[in-house]
Amino acid sequence: MKLSVATRKGLFELSLRANGWSVDTVHFAGEPVTAALHDPVNGRSIAALRMGHFGVKLRVSDDRGKTWEEVQSPAYPPKPEGVEDSNSWTLDQIWILEGNHSKQPHRLWAGTNPGGLFRSDDGGRTWQLIESLWNMPERKQWFGGGFDIPGIHSICIHPDDPDDIVVGVSCGGAWRTRDGGATWKVGQGMRATFMPPEGQFNPIVQDPHRIAQCDASPDVLWTQHHCGIWKSTDRGANWSEVTAARPSNFGFAVAVHPRNADTAWFMPLVSDERRIPVGGQVVASRTRDGGASFDVLDQGLPQRDAYDVVYRHGLDVAADAAHLAAGSTTGSLWVSKDSGESWQTVGVNLPPIYAVRFI
Repeated sequence: MKLSVATRKGLFELSLRANGWSVDTVHFAGEPVTAALHDPVNGRSIAALRMGHFGVKLRVSDDRGKTWEEVQSPAYPPKPEGVEDSNSWTLDQIWILEGNHSKQPHRLWAGTNPGGLFRSDDGGRTWQLIESLWNMPERKQWFGGGFDIPGIHSICIHPDDPDDIVVGVSCGGAWRTRDGGATWKVGQGMRATFMPPEGQFNPIVQDPHRIAQCDASPDVLWTQHHCGIWKSTDRGANWSEVTAARPSNFGFAVAVHPRNADTAWFMPLVSDERRIPVGGQVVASRTRDGGASFDVLDQGLPQRDAYDVVYRHGLDVAADAAHLAAGSTTGSLWVSKDSGESWQTVGVNLPPIYAVRFI
C-alpha cells in the first residue's frame, strides 16, 4: 500500500512495510505541490505546483515518478472587452486533479481557482476549458471562500459513466453534468447562514468545502459545508442537512466508505471564527448510520495543545475501507488501519499538508 502526500515543500510518497509507514521518495523538494494524481495501472502521475511569481507548473510522469516532464498548464482565454466579471481570468492554482476512469483512461479533469473546470484527453499534456460552465451567467455570482476567488475543489466522476460528474465550488454550490460538461444543473437544499435570511438557500452561493461520493452507490454524496454537513441520495440534485455531528459540524474534509454509503468520516473544528480543534484535541468523527449518530475517534491523535487543521483534501480512505490517512496544516500525518478506531502518527515534521491520497 502506498500513500501520496502533497505539501507546501514537495510531493512525498510513502509505503507501508512490516515495520510501518516510511517515506520512499520526495518529488519537487522545496516546491509547493497543490494537487497530485497517480494511476497505479499504467504508472502515470501528474502533479500541480503553485510557484508564486512563476505561476502554475504542471509535471507529468509516465514511469511512476522516476522522470518528470513539464507540460502546458491549463490556461484561461483573454477576458473579452466589455464583459463585466469581478472574478479573475488568470490561473491561480490547480486545486484538484481527478481521472483514471476505466472507460476513459486518458481523460483527466482539473478544478482550478478562479473557478474553471478543465479537461485533458491525453493524460494531462493539453487542456481545454469547459466553456459551458465558465460562460454560465450564474458563475458571475460565485465568490471567494477558502481563497479570495472562487475555486473548484471537488470532482466526483460516476464509476459507471465518465460523463456523469458532480463538481463542488467554493461559494458556488454543487453542480452536475450528465453529458460530459455540455450542460449543468445546480443542486438544491444547502443553507448558507453567512448570507442574509432571504438568500440563505440560494444554491449558487453555497460553500461546500468538500464533496465526496460512495463509489458503490454513487448517487449518495456527502459534503462538509461551511455551515454544516449535508447528504444527497440523488447525486446532488437535493441535499438534506445532517444535524447529529459531534463535537461540531464545522470542518473542511470528508471521506466516504467506498462500499457503504452510510459511513463517512470528518475532521471537525470549532467554527468558522475559530478554526482549531475543539478543546485543543484532534479527533475524527464517523457516522455509520447515514448521519443519525456519530462516533468521536481520538485514540492515537494528539489530545492536548493541538491546533492542527485538516484541509479539504487532507483526509482519504483506501479502497479496503480500513485504512485512512489525515494530514494537517502543521505537518502532522496520521494513518489508521481500523477504520479510524485508532491512529498511528507517521510524522510531525512534514511541511504543511495540502492533500493525501492512497495510491
